[in-house]
Amino acid sequence: MSSEAAPAVGPAAAARDAGHDEVAVVGGGLAGCLLACFLARRGLRVTVYERRPDPRATGAERGRSINLALSERGLDALRRIGLDSAVLADALPMRGRMIHPVAGHPSFQPYSAAGDRAINSISRGALNNALLDAAQAAPGVRLRFGHRLTGLDPTTGQLCHDTPDGPVRTTAEVVLGADGAGSAVRAALRDRGVLEERVDYLDYGYKELTIPAQAGKFALDPGALHIWPRGTSMMIALPNPDRSFTCTLFWPTAGPSSFAALDTPEAVARHFREHYPDVPALAPTLTEDYRDNPVGQLGTVRASRWQAGGRVGLLGDAAHAIVPFYGQGANCAFEDVVELDRCLTDSGGRWDEALRLFEQRRRANTEAIAQMALANFVEMRDKVSSPAFQLGHRLEQALERALPGRYVSRYELVSFSTTPYAQVQRRVTRQHQAVAGAAAVLVTGLLTGLAAAYGSRRGVVSGNCERRRHPGDRT
Repeated sequence: MSSEAAPAVGPAAAARDAGHDEVAVVGGGLAGCLLACFLARRGLRVTVYERRPDPRATGAERGRSINLALSERGLDALRRIGLDSAVLADALPMRGRMIHPVAGHPSFQPYSAAGDRAINSISRGALNNALLDAAQAAPGVRLRFGHRLTGLDPTTGQLCHDTPDGPVRTTAEVVLGADGAGSAVRAALRDRGVLEERVDYLDYGYKELTIPAQAGKFALDPGALHIWPRGTSMMIALPNPDRSFTCTLFWPTAGPSSFAALDTPEAVARHFREHYPDVPALAPTLTEDYRDNPVGQLGTVRASRWQAGGRVGLLGDAAHAIVPFYGQGANCAFEDVVELDRCLTDSGGRWDEALRLFEQRRRANTEAIAQMALANFVEMRDKVSSPAFQLGHRLEQALERALPGRYVSRYELVSFSTTPYAQVQRRVTRQHQAVAGAAAVLVTGLLTGLAAAYGSRRGVVSGNCERRRHPGDRT
């Protein structure tokens, strides 16, 4: 993207001046639409610019959705604008993981100690459409589709968009980039030297498949997130209201058993028969889906700054995209919106102060969930099928039941509370240290008791031997 505010154009194709916005939100996805709803509650005039056509008319991009696992942080944000009930009406609760081994029967691992808490499977497209409807209905919000940002001047708030009708130039008091991991707003700030960015890509990609309904029923248990852990790779499946499952392969991009290596229908079918033997019978379009759906990239985005000049800010994936293995990408972005709204209140509506406060308050938390998401990838693909892991999982849930409120697992704190992510990391570390310390004391006490008992027994045996050697000493 050009770092200029507007592209050079000839007299016949001069950019049209489309006026002045109070707040311009770049990105009409989940975070951008939710943000528009929150800002509208403040009486602000907001224009949302989205590069794609209206997805309510064209449908979602094929193979790019990755079903969302909506949990408490996201629900808390939706609750604040009265959308939680409507969204949950199209969601399916998942109360745990169903682990599919290569051989043998699947096993269920509940997410919460009581087995009653659930994360919610929902289509990204369905949620985006609900938020678009809400934003469109909010007073003072305008939606502009087919507007691709090509220029931004952070000092003046001038933006230029390519549209089907030619370039359009606008100016905004405040510009908020909610345009995803490949953010054009972040790129504009980078190109002007305002910030530095780093994208740490995994050597893994993702590809979607579909398990359709069978005779009008779910082919798998709809109350679980299904995982096929295979050491260096995995597949997951989340249920949909139409009784299908959206499956996502997380495989290496290169090497044996990678997306690059499995490049023929025969190789794909053979690989699934060997490593995912229960899947081919459930997925009649397996090889077609594999052929037709693209491979998406997975990475973590880190930007050195999230705001510039007191009038341009980044949030959600545009500021701190994470890998999807904790199901927290959308939840974290929604929490960003709640925090920015709180910062506007705390700053008395001053955007320069609000953007500074937002970055200060959120940066440690977003880094914490980025780290936890990467660690959870290893857990999901390598550890969940291990007997040692399963024993540890059961012991941890036993501790939660024995010490309610005092010992809470990382998963429960992340998914079923709004405890700040960085605080979750610190609390879990303290809990593990306390358990390790208690275990050490217990083992030490047990060994001391055994040693004392052994010493006492040796003394008795020794005394008996002495008495046997000196019978004249007996009384």
